[in-house]
Amino acid sequence: MSSFKVSIFQIRGNSFQIGLKTAEKVRNTPILKTFESIIKQEIDLHNMKSIYTTFAPHLLEELEGLAQGLGISPGRAAALFSGYDVPKTEAMGCSALLTSEYYVRNYDFSPALYDGIFSLVQADKVFATAGYNLQILGRHDGVNEKGLVVGLHFVSHDGYAKGVSPWAAIRMVLDQCSTVDEAVAMLKKIPHSACYNFSLGDRKGNMAEVEANSENVLVRYGESTLACVNHFQDDRLTSKNRESIAGSIQRNKHLWGIMDKRLSHHDMFHHFKNVDSPIFFTDYGNLFGTLHTFSYSYQHSRILTTIARSSQVLDINFRDWVGGEDIRDGALSGSIQEG
Repeated sequence: MSSFKVSIFQIRGNSFQIGLKTAEKVRNTPILKTFESIIKQEIDLHNMKSIYTTFAPHLLEELEGLAQGLGISPGRAAALFSGYDVPKTEAMGCSALLTSEYYVRNYDFSPALYDGIFSLVQADKVFATAGYNLQILGRHDGVNEKGLVVGLHFVSHDGYAKGVSPWAAIRMVLDQCSTVDEAVAMLKKIPHSACYNFSLGDRKGNMAEVEANSENVLVRYGESTLACVNHFQDDRLTSKNRESIAGSIQRNKHLWGIMDKRLSHHDMFHHFKNVDSPIFFTDYGNLFGTLHTFSYSYQHSRILTTIARSSQVLDINFRDWVGGEDIRDGALSGSIQEG
């Protein structure tokens, strides 16, 4: 068993300042060395800037802050953190369950390729957000001040193309969209790089799964409940699934089964984080171990989140944080035990 830690960042200011302050916090961390070893030295900076100018110009300012704070060129910062034209990443797993009252999900992958950061960010031009960082700028999952929640779910690399990573797309959506409908509209326009599902819920009780690839974007809507895992379910896209999706199908069945129990937000969160749960995994060596559990209650503006085998649970009234009340926690500590 090895120790496992996630740092908690709380940053307020303009987008450039957020990039600068983030850089100060991540300087000399192991994850930067990991990015250096796997990310391309250069990307098509002109095309990346064109896309970001269209969908999220404020993130260009944040990239400038990251570049200055780390003492690197803007072009290198864009290659390392923008989420544009990133190399293929091996399969990752994620299970999400949505109801009209809450959103809850597990993120499953390897700690070797994990930022280990949970950020609460309040910028001046966009919505305040809270979520787990991916490639520093992007997010695995998160919620914004309007009560919109989003998470990513890897499907396959079929038709892989230069484009925006799903974690960068999530950041764009959280920063600027208020509802599921607005998020769906943006996700239909963003040029996606690979096959991913996006699970979406908002405070009005709307929920959807966006099934996206580099060629097409389709949407499945839920009424009172919805499950989202790691395969496309729309018949028009099932040919793009990986050959082996038995595990994803099994998780989907489990999620639909527990919906009948009508568990509260608190109880569903604890079901997801429980190491004995059918949706908690420990195959970290094969890039399929549970790293964090994230959830949000729309009515109470309440985030419940934790990491693998941690005795700590972050219980955050996000409305209060947006109002200026910082949380006291600076980190989450857990452990990784290979199954």
